Amino acid sequence: MPAIPAGAYGQGPSCFDRMKLGFAIGFFVGISSGALFGGFSSFRYGLRGRELYTNVGKLMLQGGGTFGTFMAIGTGIRC
Repeated sequence: MPAIPAGAYGQGPSCFDRMKLGFAIGFFVGISSGALFGGFSSFRYGLRGRELYTNVGKLMLQGGGTFGTFMAIGTGIRC
């Protein structure tokens, strides 16, 4: 059985695709950590109801965006 040529199956994902994946993974990790830390700190401050949801939601989006951006930059550096 002959060996398969190196370019027979195409190429892997591009650098931009890897950066998108890095951002997505970082975003979801940031959202989960924002939910945990934001929820505990909001309970500690005594927030309940709508204030709790808006504060935790804001922290989740901020954490997700920040961590996702850093993961995308780190992935771009590795390309």
